[in-house]
Amino acid sequence: MTRPARLAVGVVSAGRVGAVLGAALARVGHVVVAASGVSRDSVRRAEDLLPDVPLLPPDEVVARSDLVLLAIPDDVLPGTVRGLAAAGAFRAGQIVVHTSGSHGVDVLAPAAEQGALALALHPVMTFTGRSEDLDRLAACCFGVTASPDDDVAWNVGEALVVEMGAEPVRVPEAARPLYHAALAHGANHLITLVADAADLLRRAGVDNAERLLGPLLSAALDNVLRHADRALTGPVARGDVGTLRRHLAVLGSAAPDSVPAYRALARRTAERAEAAGVLRADAAPEVRAALRDEHGEQG
Repeated sequence: MTRPARLAVGVVSAGRVGAVLGAALARVGHVVVAASGVSRDSVRRAEDLLPDVPLLPPDEVVARSDLVLLAIPDDVLPGTVRGLAAAGAFRAGQIVVHTSGSHGVDVLAPAAEQGALALALHPVMTFTGRSEDLDRLAACCFGVTASPDDDVAWNVGEALVVEMGAEPVRVPEAARPLYHAALAHGANHLITLVADAADLLRRAGVDNAERLLGPLLSAALDNVLRHADRALTGPVARGDVGTLRRHLAVLGSAAPDSVPAYRALARRTAERAEAAGVLRADAAPEVRAALRDEHGEQG
C-alpha cells in the first residue's frame, strides 16, 4: 500500500477525536498546520497534543490544508460542509476526511464538487482526548468509506489508517447507519449497563464495585466475542425462574428505575438463549412469563 506524501493537515476541530488523530498523523511525519477550537477543553487539548499549532477559524484551517480532518458531531457535519463549500474553502486536490460514524461520503458532496477527494474514516474506539489514545489506536479499526468506484480514494483512506497504526475495514455507503447503530448500541449502552451494575453493588454495601465487576465483565466480553450466544450463563439461560422473580422484586424495591432495563435485556437474552439452544425450549415459556411486567406485557 503506497504511503501518502507528507501532508499539511488541518483539524476541524480539536475535540477528543480531532486532537488525537491530528497528533497521530503528526507522529508519522505529516504536519498539522492549523486547528480550530474555542472551548477551554479544546484549547487545552490542542496545547497538549498539537503544541505550537495555531488555532484559527474553520475556513482558515481548511484553506491552509492538504488534508482536512473534520472531527465534528454527526448532526453538525452536513451544515459545516455546506458552509465551508459556500465560502470557497475547499479546493481541487485536497483530501477531505470526516470522522463521523453514521455518515458516509455523500455528506462531503459539496467538497467533492469543488474537486476534493472525499473520505469517511471512523475510528472504532472511545476517546479520552489524552495521549494514551495514541497507543490505543494501534489496537483499533477504522470504518473506511469512499465513493464506490474511486480506487484512489479507497487506497488513500486505507493508507492513512495503516499509517496511524490501525486496521482499515471497508464499510459501504449504504451500510453506514446500521454499522454505526451497532457500534453505538454495543459501546454506549455497555457503559450505561456497567454503571448501573456498579450503582446496584454500592447500594448493596459493596465498597469496591469496580473490583468485582472488572474480572467478571472482562471474561464475559471475551467469551461472547469468541463464542457468541453459547457464552450465555446466568438465571435466564438456566431457566431459573425463581431467581428472576427475586431479582425483579429486590430491584423494584431498591432501584425501581432499573427494572425496565433489566426486563428488556432479560427478555432479549431469553430470545437469543432459546434460539441458540442454551435455554431449554420447555423452560422458555415460564421464563417469559416471569419477565412480563405488572400489566402482563412483554415489552
